[in-house]
Amino acid sequence: MAVIIDNVLDARAPRHPEKAHRPDQPVMRKPDWIRVKAPVSSGYAQTQQIVRANGLHTVCEEAGCPNIGECWEKKHATFMIMGDTCTRACAFCNVKTGLPGALDQAEPDHVAEATFKLGLSHVVVTSVDRDDLADGGAAHFAAVIGAIRARCANTTIEVLTPDFLRKEGAVETVVRARPDIFNHNLETVPSKYLTVRPGARYFASIRLLQRVKEIDPRMFTKSGIMVGLGEERDEVLQVMDDLRAADVDFLTIGQYLQPSRKHHAVMRFVPPDEFKALATIAYAKGFSMVSASPLTRSSHHAGEDFARLRAARAAR
Repeated sequence: MAVIIDNVLDARAPRHPEKAHRPDQPVMRKPDWIRVKAPVSSGYAQTQQIVRANGLHTVCEEAGCPNIGECWEKKHATFMIMGDTCTRACAFCNVKTGLPGALDQAEPDHVAEATFKLGLSHVVVTSVDRDDLADGGAAHFAAVIGAIRARCANTTIEVLTPDFLRKEGAVETVVRARPDIFNHNLETVPSKYLTVRPGARYFASIRLLQRVKEIDPRMFTKSGIMVGLGEERDEVLQVMDDLRAADVDFLTIGQYLQPSRKHHAVMRFVPPDEFKALATIAYAKGFSMVSASPLTRSSHHAGEDFARLRAARAAR
C-alpha cells in the first residue's frame, strides 16, 4: 500500500522560530506521482535503533525526506554530523536553525560504528552549516572520513558538504581525506538564491566544485538542484552548463516539497516526463551520471548510482 506523506507541520509548535513572522504560504495538494511507502518495516526499526544507540542525527529525519521508509528498510541512512542545528535559515530546508553546540569529538567513531553495524557498502555523510567554526567544520568531516576508513575499509564514502562560507583551506582539508565522491548541492538556479538560499552565493558553490577537481582531478564530484521553486527551464539548462564547466560528473534533480506553511511555497509540481527530458539533456551535455525524478534526493540510491558512475568512467 502507498500513502502520501504530508510533511506540513503544526504551526502551533514552529520548528523554525526565525520563520514564525512570515505569512503562511499556500500548500498545494501533492499529485498522484509523489507516493511513498509508510515507514513501518522491521528494517526501518532496526536502522532507527542503531542510529539512536550511537547518538547520531540523520538528514533523513531532520530534513523530512520522503524516501526514509524505503531507505531505512534497506538500512541505508545518511548521517548528518556536527549537530542538528544549522547556522543558516534557507527558505526550503527543514533542519533547525539556531546557535549550535560544541562539536562531539566522539562523533567520528560513532558514525564509523553505525556504518559497520548497518553493513553499509556505501555511506553518505552530510552536515548542517557550521559558520561559527573557524574552518566551517572541514576538519570534522576529515575526521569522520578517517574513522570510517579505519572501521570499514571496503566502504565507499560520499560527502555532501556545505560551502564552508568560503573559508580558506576548508575544501582542501576534505579532499585530502580522500572521500570517494564529493557532493555539494547548488539547490536552485541563481535568480532564486536571495529568496531560497540567502546565506550562500551561486558562483561560490560552482567555484567550490571546480576547486575539488583542481586538487584531485580523479575525484568524483556531484551536485543537485530542486525544481518547482519558480525557476525557468532555460535557467535549469544554464545550471547544467555551469556544472559541466566545473567538470562535475553527477547531477541530481528532484521535486521541491514544502516542509511547512512558513517555508517557500511549491510553485509547481513537475511531471515525471519533464524529469526524463531534463535527464536526456543532461546526459547530452556530458554528465556521466544523472538522477532526475520527482523523488530524487542526493543520497537516494547513492550506492547504486555511485557504482554506475564508476562504471561510466571506466567505459570512457
